[in-house]
Amino acid sequence: MKMFTKLALVSSMAISANAMAMQSMDDAALSAATGQDGINLGIGISKIEIAKVLIHDNDGLSTTAKFGGWTGDHDNDPLTNDTFGGETSVSGGTGTGVAGVGAGAIVIKGNGNSGDVNENNGIVITANTAALLDSHNLADITIDTDAGTGTGNTAFLNVSAAVSGLNIDIGEIGIAKSNAYSATDVRRGATDSAYDATTNPTGNYNKILSGLSLKTGRMAANIQLGAAPQGAMIVLNTSMTGGLEITDLGILDNSTKLGTGATTGSGNRAAGEIRLDSIKVADANGADLTVNAKVSVVGESDAGKGYLRIITGSGATTPATDIYIKGVHLGSATAGSIGDVEVQGMQTYYSPSAGVYTKGSVITVSGH
Repeated sequence: MKMFTKLALVSSMAISANAMAMQSMDDAALSAATGQDGINLGIGISKIEIAKVLIHDNDGLSTTAKFGGWTGDHDNDPLTNDTFGGETSVSGGTGTGVAGVGAGAIVIKGNGNSGDVNENNGIVITANTAALLDSHNLADITIDTDAGTGTGNTAFLNVSAAVSGLNIDIGEIGIAKSNAYSATDVRRGATDSAYDATTNPTGNYNKILSGLSLKTGRMAANIQLGAAPQGAMIVLNTSMTGGLEITDLGILDNSTKLGTGATTGSGNRAAGEIRLDSIKVADANGADLTVNAKVSVVGESDAGKGYLRIITGSGATTPATDIYIKGVHLGSATAGSIGDVEVQGMQTYYSPSAGVYTKGSVITVSGH
């Protein structure tokens, strides 16, 4: 704490003394100040805890929304033809209409299980000690500015990041009724406790995932803001050491729940659950997982309001994937496993034009 106090004092003195002489620093000035061009940052955080994360859908489900038979091109992405049927005009569906009644929220929160890493926090991130950077930092970041080549607005900011392997533990994920938005209160929250006619008549919460844990290896990413000559805002082109592992993933079906949802007592029955003990993903015939993706934010045009686009794979060199799912339990986490599921050599493709298949995938995310 004393160190932070001293830093604050020195910073305030420097700002006061030089407030009238501030000017931009180019690479030469940075080199003189730091011993090298650009800026290097080492992030030495060993643990991150987040109590809750809420994603509010302020208008709920559209009153014209229907299930089934959706057609059109939702994302307006020229890389995806959606010839199999997209999802832009949900009012054109042929299923049963469901009227929206108000704002709802996806809630990530602690699971309340005594002694569990996620007892009180929805997300806990720690270092995977088997896949640390050589610096033992959570992340090492290098920042540079460049004028670019050619004419026009070619300047860009380049941020290169190397990240240690991580253990990411997520408590539980549910759906709740959003509280009213307040312009004066940052914390909005949601009604994230379950309904009970006697003890909690105002509750409105359904758990949909019992939680999961992810273990990642080392990763590297390059971010460019400005001209982005690399062709996308974020480019990932690395190999995740040890592959990706997801454990204790549970998917809940609340439609079968009876009474209070307890596992005991007359008239009670817990929600049904599909529990997967672990999912391991790696390159086909390998132990590591190739991570190759380009993330772009596509702006507004005549075609639409814009969206986030993620293109995975690197064309012909994109490796196939092996997946091993261990312990498939149907009904509850304690039900006997029906066995393990193994997928060998899975390869995905997308079509940049009709009749053309490129190894990889295109994922788009947009509001509606």
